[in-house]
Amino acid sequence: MIPLADIEAARDAIRGKVLRTPLVRLNYPEAGKEIYLKLENLQPIGSFKIRGAANAFARVRRSDIEDGVLTASAGNWAQGLAWAAREAGVPATIIVPEEAPKTKLAAIERLGARYVKAPFDRWWQCMTERRYEGVKGRFFHPVEDEPVMAGNGTIALEIVEDLPDVEAVVVPWGGGGLATGIASGLRQLRPKVEIHAAEVETAAPLTPSLDAGEVKRVDRKASFVDGIGSTTLLPKMWPFARDLLTDAHTASVAEIASAVRLLVERNRVVAEGAAASSVAVALSGNVEASKIVCIVSGGNIDTEVLRKILAGETP
Repeated sequence: MIPLADIEAARDAIRGKVLRTPLVRLNYPEAGKEIYLKLENLQPIGSFKIRGAANAFARVRRSDIEDGVLTASAGNWAQGLAWAAREAGVPATIIVPEEAPKTKLAAIERLGARYVKAPFDRWWQCMTERRYEGVKGRFFHPVEDEPVMAGNGTIALEIVEDLPDVEAVVVPWGGGGLATGIASGLRQLRPKVEIHAAEVETAAPLTPSLDAGEVKRVDRKASFVDGIGSTTLLPKMWPFARDLLTDAHTASVAEIASAVRLLVERNRVVAEGAAASSVAVALSGNVEASKIVCIVSGGNIDTEVLRKILAGETP
């Protein structure tokens, strides 16, 4: 668990750099319960990742990053790191999986960083080894570094302030840094609040791992839900998931596309697939609480993908 003092210190460190995002009610009375949206898609980079990146940079010495910074990311963490590197005036290199969406690649370049495409397995290797052959720079992990998780945990502070009687929170599960940060804060502030992880069924290792009580490996199929999903869990994240989460649930690609469409139609909120997974799970009936917060983790969805979804298709 990330100490509450570290999360509170992270809030001080990122104040003025990161938006305190609104918490709004989902305009969908048909759900039969109160569902709220924590709109991290409104952050300057369109994703919660800016919280962890800003806090991580606040915790390093300038001399540690003079040669540049390096990370592995499918897109949103890349933008967070690129944003922080640009603010610090140091170069950033991002190793991205080959299927990374164009919208996120364009944003990386717009923020002044460079990216290197790699096959998924090689990209995952970079994530676990924290290095990439031929590239210099201090590696910032998108998930495992505690300052990153503490930065993510500032979301929990805001939820409790805005909705003190929250009963459950649903968090998209990618690598686990977002869920761990939020769950750490909530476990110390509101121990009775349920914390549910949301996965996409095409790449969902957490749900079977929690069911079995041990880390499981699954097959992975690429989909438009690019911000979450893998073949297995990062070893460091498994104890956090096991000890902090109430449960994990999967949503189909079609259910997530439907949630993306619903958010646009009812709340005029643009969410990427990973972000809409929390809403899809909240609407599935798997979360029994009557007052639920869904973390809308980002809004960086390709325009063509969004067009298809709004036309009633499932990309």
